[in-house]
Amino acid sequence: MTAQVETRHTAPVEAFPEAEPMPGMPEFAPLDMPVQSLTEFVAPPSRRQLDRSPKPVWTRLMVFGGALALTLYGALQMYDVVNIGGVTTLEWVLLALFVANFSWIALAFTNGLVGMFWLLFRAPKRAALPERLSTRTAVVMPIYNEAPARVFAALQAIYEDVAATGLGDNFDYFFLSDTTNPDIFIAEERALLVLRHILGPQARIYYRHREKNAHRKAGNIADFVSRWGGRYPQMLVLDADSLMTGHAIVTLAGAMERDPNAGIIQSLPLIINRNTLFARLQQFAARIYGPVIASGLAIWSGNDGNYWGHNAIIRTQAFAAHCGLPDLAGRPPFGGHIMSHDFVEAALIRRAGYAVYMLPVLGGSFEESPPSLIDLSARDRRWAQGNLQHVRVLGARGFHWASRQHFITGIMGYVASPFWMAQLLVGITLVLQSHYIRPEYFAPGFSLYPAWPRFDAQRSLQLFGLTMGVLLAPKLFGLIVSLFDRQTRQQSGGTIRLIASSFFEIIFSALFAPIMMLIQTGSVLQILLGRDTGWNPQRRDDGSIPVKDIIRRHRSHTAMGLLSLFAGFLISPSLVAWMSPTIAGLALSIPLSMASGKLSFGLRLKSWGLLLTPEETVPPPIARRANDLTSGYESEVDADADGLAILHDDAQFAQAHDTLLPPGHFRARGHIHTEQAMAIAKLNDALTLEEALHWLSSKERMVVLHDRALISLLLRLPRQAES
Repeated sequence: MTAQVETRHTAPVEAFPEAEPMPGMPEFAPLDMPVQSLTEFVAPPSRRQLDRSPKPVWTRLMVFGGALALTLYGALQMYDVVNIGGVTTLEWVLLALFVANFSWIALAFTNGLVGMFWLLFRAPKRAALPERLSTRTAVVMPIYNEAPARVFAALQAIYEDVAATGLGDNFDYFFLSDTTNPDIFIAEERALLVLRHILGPQARIYYRHREKNAHRKAGNIADFVSRWGGRYPQMLVLDADSLMTGHAIVTLAGAMERDPNAGIIQSLPLIINRNTLFARLQQFAARIYGPVIASGLAIWSGNDGNYWGHNAIIRTQAFAAHCGLPDLAGRPPFGGHIMSHDFVEAALIRRAGYAVYMLPVLGGSFEESPPSLIDLSARDRRWAQGNLQHVRVLGARGFHWASRQHFITGIMGYVASPFWMAQLLVGITLVLQSHYIRPEYFAPGFSLYPAWPRFDAQRSLQLFGLTMGVLLAPKLFGLIVSLFDRQTRQQSGGTIRLIASSFFEIIFSALFAPIMMLIQTGSVLQILLGRDTGWNPQRRDDGSIPVKDIIRRHRSHTAMGLLSLFAGFLISPSLVAWMSPTIAGLALSIPLSMASGKLSFGLRLKSWGLLLTPEETVPPPIARRANDLTSGYESEVDADADGLAILHDDAQFAQAHDTLLPPGHFRARGHIHTEQAMAIAKLNDALTLEEALHWLSSKERMVVLHDRALISLLLRLPRQAES
């Protein structure tokens, strides 16, 4: 198979008829996917064999033992800070909060340290492509109300790059749509016809749309596995914003074939194609600091690793046999279906005796990120609920301790914000108390004098320096690795610009951090109060947010920053100096949020050579190809066009749509739901297409598009009334 595929077409979609329209999906090849128990488990022989395999004992000792030692040292220093004339109850609370927060950053420090030394001295070179593959892999891309031009262009670029390896015949490609917007649904089908016409009949490109998107992405993948998974020994799971090179995909497939114990092999996705200020900060941090953290995680995890839900290859039969997710008792946010399914699937497949590991230096794995602070916070709210829900599965029977650690890491990633906020509030209260309020409590035992809250100022300053050093060290480790890598250093603007970019990223991250602290604290409190989050599509395009929305979102953050500044000056100017990064971030939250989504700010920094990444300086060919293809799809497929009108007016497309529906998909007599009944009534009452289009709601339109009988009613309607 060759990669020389011509793609420049200007004809409309209906000019691409197929002599025999290809069905949406291949023949069924079902796999049983039983629901797993979290309370009962008997370890199979494969589990015992994997447990006896060599472990990275010394690495784990350095990471966790080092973090424990560092935490104990920090705790002792903090105790000495507050233990001036006795420790009050509130000071004990401050000490406990400090230990919880410090242990979190201490673990990141030791993990990053191990990752730095491994990348500098032990990292393997890029793996060579396998000469042949003996099995077939399904490349699956779940999509949900995405821009069709973007995702179909991305998959075409992936297809071409895999074909260029000479091993393209070993891969089939699937769009697994959970789209709920009827116009985007039709646009996806039209884009599929364009893609199939471009690539030709030899390309196995499939498309399936679910009527009911039960259990969200996890249910989408499970539906594919249970109905078609028997055809494929492994599947490579993408996200809608994923790009992976042919080298990365073929290498993962080869690694899965060579290792019969492998259940999931995860790549390290890097962020690309970002241009706003906030997105470029994320892109730079992920590229310069991310590999150090990911490498440390990969080394100590070994075969007991984690799965991030995309850009990874999975052994299909093992996934089907052991990763059927149960619904949790109770209602959301802690009950219902498991939202952050990937961590749980990794734990389940590891429990069954399959290895889960990462190839952190594989390369060729890419994704995108939210363009602004508000966009990130919207996604973060959903992730917060998913990670906090893991409290319900943390104690599941049979999970490996490393899997439980991955859960704790995810939970702590969000609990750390309210802990940090509580630590700040307790610290401010103690300072206020020491200045203005006479305490009413006394030290334990008999004492003639009250226990006044006092601090060792010198030790406090030393501890602050230690905390900041531990917090920022992983960024320094990433910078060191990048400076020693000639290609990374040169393609990031050179030594001076790379160092300047790191300082710039640190400063802005420090300003954004208190805003995210309050946002995440609010999310955690909402979840604890039982408020569920919805499932909104992620905004992936660059763009600004209306000023009024920004003001409404951040007015409370600004008020808190100004109040903290005023109160700090009343208490002590030194307190203001100590809290200046937090106060500045909150007080400036509105202009910072406005700037975060501005293309002009990000592009100006790019023109100055700041926040550059190698993938930005020398874009990967697959990224350039996908971007070029996107404009072509946009010119041929309008996602805003009325889907029902297109179906009515284009007979060839109507025939193609009928072919893409599942075989025998007709409305069963007597089984009518609310939207279905309303659609039937409105179509029977409508005298023209215009009336039907005006009357039908979005949900009713989706019912029509999945029902051949209702489509027939629609097609019989005249465009407009006869004069």
